[in-house]
Amino acid sequence: MLSRKALSALTISMLALAACAPRAGETAGVASIPRAKPTWAFQASDVPVDEGYRFGQLANGMRFVVRHNATPKGTAVVRMNVEAGSLDEGEAERGFAHFVEHMAFNGSTNVPEGEMIKLLERDGLAFGADTNATTSYDRTTYMLDLPRADGRLLDTALMLMRETASELTMSPEAVARERGVILSEMRDRNSFSLRNYVDQTEFVAPGSRYAQRLPIGTTETLSGASAEALRAFYRREYVPAQTTLVVIGDVDAAAVETAIRARFDSWQAAPAEDQPSAGPIATRAEPRTDIYIDPALSERITASRLGAWKDEPDSLAQRRENLLRQVGYAIVNRRLLRLTREANAPFRNAGLGTGDLFEAGRATSLVIDTVDGKWRRGLVTAAQEYRRALHYGFSADEVHEQVAAIRAANANSAAAQDTRSNGQLTGAVLALVTDEVVPDTPSRSLARLEAFIPQITPAAVLAALKRELVPLDVPLLRFQGRMPPTGGEAGLRQAWDQAMRAAIAPPKAAESGQFAYTDFGAQGRVVSDRVEPLLGIRELRFANGVRLNLKQTDLQKDRIWVQTSIDGGNFLATKDQPLATKLGSVLTLGGLGKHSKDQLDTLLAGKTAATSFAVTDETFTQLVTTNRQDLLLQMQLLAAQVTDPGYRREGEVQFRQSVNNMFASLRATPGATLAADGGAILSDNDPRFSLGKVEDWRGLTFEKLKSTIGERLASGAIEIGLVGDFDPDAAITAVAASFGALPARETDFRPYADERRRSFTADRSPRVLRHSGPKDQALVTITWPTRDGEDPVEMLKLELLERVVRIELTDTLREKLGKAYSPSASSTTSRTWRDYGVFGISASVEVGEIAATRAAIAETLADLRDRPLPADVLLRARAPMIESFENLLKTNAGWLAYVDRAQTEPDRIERYLRSVERVKAITTADIQAIARRYLTPQAGVEITVLPDGVAAGADQATVSR
Repeated sequence: MLSRKALSALTISMLALAACAPRAGETAGVASIPRAKPTWAFQASDVPVDEGYRFGQLANGMRFVVRHNATPKGTAVVRMNVEAGSLDEGEAERGFAHFVEHMAFNGSTNVPEGEMIKLLERDGLAFGADTNATTSYDRTTYMLDLPRADGRLLDTALMLMRETASELTMSPEAVARERGVILSEMRDRNSFSLRNYVDQTEFVAPGSRYAQRLPIGTTETLSGASAEALRAFYRREYVPAQTTLVVIGDVDAAAVETAIRARFDSWQAAPAEDQPSAGPIATRAEPRTDIYIDPALSERITASRLGAWKDEPDSLAQRRENLLRQVGYAIVNRRLLRLTREANAPFRNAGLGTGDLFEAGRATSLVIDTVDGKWRRGLVTAAQEYRRALHYGFSADEVHEQVAAIRAANANSAAAQDTRSNGQLTGAVLALVTDEVVPDTPSRSLARLEAFIPQITPAAVLAALKRELVPLDVPLLRFQGRMPPTGGEAGLRQAWDQAMRAAIAPPKAAESGQFAYTDFGAQGRVVSDRVEPLLGIRELRFANGVRLNLKQTDLQKDRIWVQTSIDGGNFLATKDQPLATKLGSVLTLGGLGKHSKDQLDTLLAGKTAATSFAVTDETFTQLVTTNRQDLLLQMQLLAAQVTDPGYRREGEVQFRQSVNNMFASLRATPGATLAADGGAILSDNDPRFSLGKVEDWRGLTFEKLKSTIGERLASGAIEIGLVGDFDPDAAITAVAASFGALPARETDFRPYADERRRSFTADRSPRVLRHSGPKDQALVTITWPTRDGEDPVEMLKLELLERVVRIELTDTLREKLGKAYSPSASSTTSRTWRDYGVFGISASVEVGEIAATRAAIAETLADLRDRPLPADVLLRARAPMIESFENLLKTNAGWLAYVDRAQTEPDRIERYLRSVERVKAITTADIQAIARRYLTPQAGVEITVLPDGVAAGADQATVSR
């Protein structure tokens, strides 16, 4: 439950597009005079606040925000933000904020230990998906996503938040049990990326508080955490004045406010301590250098300078300044992106940005990702591009491209203003709570943007960028990678100095032109037009064989979801050529025949249209979102990708770079090792489901891809699904003028009967795989063969069994034994592979706990097979499953799952409509019977992933990879 965002805060802040003027020679975050802050930031701002929110504050100091919103209809979200994070911890309390977050699920005055999650599961909230919490450096947030916004469930949610606020009991026994879970979480998160992050923070901000306050804590402080010490931290930090409650959804806002007051008025006010500074941050220029080596890390060089944090309250003037800065950074990063698309690119990725280091300082960073061993050229090229921007500035065309993109995003937001989702509205108000950004309406923001655009000139953009950016004159230089840079620290500094001294030429103007794919021939003729009766999906077929399915919704105003499905997919990858379709994942990077990807980005600036291409087991798919204005352009673009892919070499280059990194870090963690080698074990080394050799991946070319997929793109069946707010006649015309105008093609998707054969290994002997990560990390997995998904009832039984097993394993391995942070279960009942399906269990555990974990899993499964399932467990598993079905069609994405292939796979609709009644009909005896049928000890294949050098058990066979 630890926030991943918190762990990457430095990286995110360094690449953010934000604002601060540099002040050389200062130390930030040591002493400052904070401005007096109002209850809400909008009270001291000229930015108008969105009137749809209802703001309030109780007499005890707790703040709340309520809003009625019916997208998705009948649902609600509840968030409680407590300004208590790892920065608030004393030296002996490191990890306590996160520990307290865990204890919120382990007993309170009115909710016995272990009952909170069960209570919510019975009401349809799945643990993890709908019930969760995160801890970061400066806050803890509790989250409930309510599948129903009825009064009873909302009252339960408020009751649980109230219990969390001040009523947690934290018994010594519960603390001892949860300690094992948290230590398991710490072990699981000890990855090469986390270790790299720790080194990065200690280098950038040595001696700072945040560098010494990783939210997970330390083994010593967590092991020594007593119930009394945790309660002391809890009482000190969880006070009304540091808490904000947010409720947004299909609710009566006035009634919710009354309920909040009734629940939380009794919370006694208490002093709120100021949060300690995250600093100090030394902002004087100093040529420090850091080299961090890990075999799993791809090569990256970061040049950064630190400056003092500037308190810039949200205002209309500040937003104008921020917009100018945003355009400036976007242009620099657009230039860097263009360089990555060259056939002999100097780097894989690069970016320039400035962002806050909390309120203790700011950092400007130039980050360059290079191919192993090519760091010098990448560093010099990116540094010169940085200098070129500051010296020569920007062109009017560059500014226009970025402004067009910003205007389009704002226009789309304004058009969809009345159908913003609960999540969007919650995110906006939490930005007010956490960052003091006033939530205004998108329409007003658009109006202000339109009025300001004439003032967004190249000169204004460059001036704003210079006001904000901390000059990289004597930067901190940090290298990370698999092998040290040639010349070491001195070599890094020498390369930077070389880039700073080299002559720089003015930037070259990018090519411009007109979109070349507007005429595909005579518009297609509709030969069939009917309305599917169950969900009201309009189904059309054109004379050339292309199928079109339409479903109008009012769920997102002026938003249209489009998916094309083209016959083929991974069925074209054979045992002889198992990698034949892999390059399809980067087909769009090869551009179109008449436009490179880079040219397309410029041509499409300001348009809500994008390229897309993905490879699934059975089809090639294109999935995009657009609006009414750009629907025709979007369909032309998708048709161009199918009829004239560019197959340019730059796409191949980027693919090979990613392949090299993938193989280099292949076994750095237990999970990565299993992903790499598990498929081969379970398929008896079927090449289609095995990783293969890196040499084979490197040998893939667009020429080979074209020979594999070209015929299917030209002749294969196509079915198109459109969902959203569109005019049906305009939608039909757009498709008729693009896909409908193509030459005749196959009407039906091929059966691929032979290709659908897939076997599960007959060798049930246990296996051991090896990873190169920490010596205490192990992964225990068991996989059983089941069946395919052709029988909808059996498929639902297995899905419900998955949820039951997950609950039981969580209760056993996590809550009772404290041996695993997140044990999991999964059921895959394929409709692609005939007579094939799998059920899997996995648990990440400490090496010394492998035998105990196996025993606990075996005991749990034996109980499922041999004893009737308690009715309450079935209820807890079934209720969230039912709610997920009942809420599925409240989003366009949910609708698209049934619209996309409504003509060629119509049975999916009937299966969906009967899913709730079928799930309700499943009994405890059914679950027991299906567990007996599939989850037997002798049927499963156990794969254990151990660290290199750790001995396997006598009953384990090692597989060398």
